[in-house]
Amino acid sequence: MQIIHTDRHALHDPKFFLVRGEKRQSAEQPARADILLAAAQRAGHAIAPPDDFGLAPIADIHTPDYLDFLQVAQREWRLLEGAGAEVIPNIHPAHPAHTPPTYPRSIVGRAGWHQVDGACPIGPHTWDGVYAGAQVAVTTAQRVLDGAREAYALCRPPGHHAYADMAGGFCFLNNTAIAAQHLRSRYRRVAILDVDVHHGNGTQGIFYARSDVLTVSIHADPHGFYPFFWGHAHERGVGAGEGFNLNLPLPLGTGDAPWLAAGERAIEHIRRFAPEVLVVALGLDASESDPLQGMKITPAGFGRMAAKIGAMGLPTVLVQEGGYLGPELGDNLVSFLDGFLKGRG
Repeated sequence: MQIIHTDRHALHDPKFFLVRGEKRQSAEQPARADILLAAAQRAGHAIAPPDDFGLAPIADIHTPDYLDFLQVAQREWRLLEGAGAEVIPNIHPAHPAHTPPTYPRSIVGRAGWHQVDGACPIGPHTWDGVYAGAQVAVTTAQRVLDGAREAYALCRPPGHHAYADMAGGFCFLNNTAIAAQHLRSRYRRVAILDVDVHHGNGTQGIFYARSDVLTVSIHADPHGFYPFFWGHAHERGVGAGEGFNLNLPLPLGTGDAPWLAAGERAIEHIRRFAPEVLVVALGLDASESDPLQGMKITPAGFGRMAAKIGAMGLPTVLVQEGGYLGPELGDNLVSFLDGFLKGRG
């Protein structure tokens, strides 16, 4: 399989992670991509660097104010007396309907506006790292546009929690959405299938009012798991996008069998949409050994899910999302890639 990757991902090396009032080491560390890369290489997959498509594909998804914020945040933050090494918000607008908030000038205010939680600190080189990750996603989509049946974007950091104008959940630029939009340059109907243990709330939000991109997510029930506020079964889209979003939340601790059954339901829904191309938001954090412990999926389970997806026969872009430092991280990736290729027949 064609795999696109750059080691520039390591320029983003977050330190701060706020969990239940405690400051912890971020689970989203550069080593996770190194493990995935090494596993893919051992399995015989060829690795290629990304091309640089510039800001245009990113700006097709993200707003000008947000992209400006990501690029200048560190510089302005360092001018604050006593500021820490990372941009971390301490205030967020409530967005009450009767008094809409005003976009702030202060970098402290803009951090609260654009960073939805305490899991997405902006370090000295975060912009360079996330920009490189987005180029991996665009290059991988371009490989499929150029005729490849499938290709895998080994991106880091992940992206599916990022909205058009907000970072959250380790995510800054929505690599999955950027890849899907790039594919729209040729394909009229694009489907996104998100198998990360967390709901792809940013991806859902970006396409929620559109009928040309179907979003389907299989994830741990947000009543008790991040992102909490989105990912519920009643969320189906709005306006022209009504009926073009499907959420399949599953109980915490779900194992292979119900996860695969949800996969069959998702695939049937995608078939009815009749897309011309598929983007898979490939989270591996549903693993039984993942430190976030949302589900109990085995390496074999990942392989069986991938075989079902591969058997759809669609041109497919795989975009790496979650999957953290557990003993089976590399095995899960290899099982998924092998299963996908076997499913192709």
